[in-house]
Amino acid sequence: MLGIILTGHGGFASGMEKAMKQILGEQSQFAAIDFPETSSTARLTAQLEEAVAQLDGAEGIIFLTDLLGGTPFRVSSTLAMQQPGREVITGTNLQLLLEMVMERDGLSSEAFRLQALECGHRGLTSLVDELGRCRDEAPVEEGI
Repeated sequence: MLGIILTGHGGFASGMEKAMKQILGEQSQFAAIDFPETSSTARLTAQLEEAVAQLDGAEGIIFLTDLLGGTPFRVSSTLAMQQPGREVITGTNLQLLLEMVMERDGLSSEAFRLQALECGHRGLTSLVDELGRCRDEAPVEEGI
């Protein structure tokens, strides 16, 4: 099973983890690392390295981050490039987290990345678009 490390600014990671646990329950091979305003890049690096060591038995490690180019993304990217079988996905939302935690078993890190990107694109929508899609899918009944 792939290990997942969720990280982001402020309480992003712990908040998402709390929501995930409410919906799915406790998850193995998972770590959530916050990057509060009072932290530093060095501290985040040490925390992520510790999380990587704890998930060492995993078949690969996926870093899920909040924001492209932010410190959690940059530190995760540096760690991911140190060893094959590691991926970084950014722009994480709750739908992506939930789906991918449930789907990760048996996936390679590359397959996870591809599926997560598809999931993220599918999950970003609007009420108007969803209502339009529902109307398009509803069968038209012929009548007099």
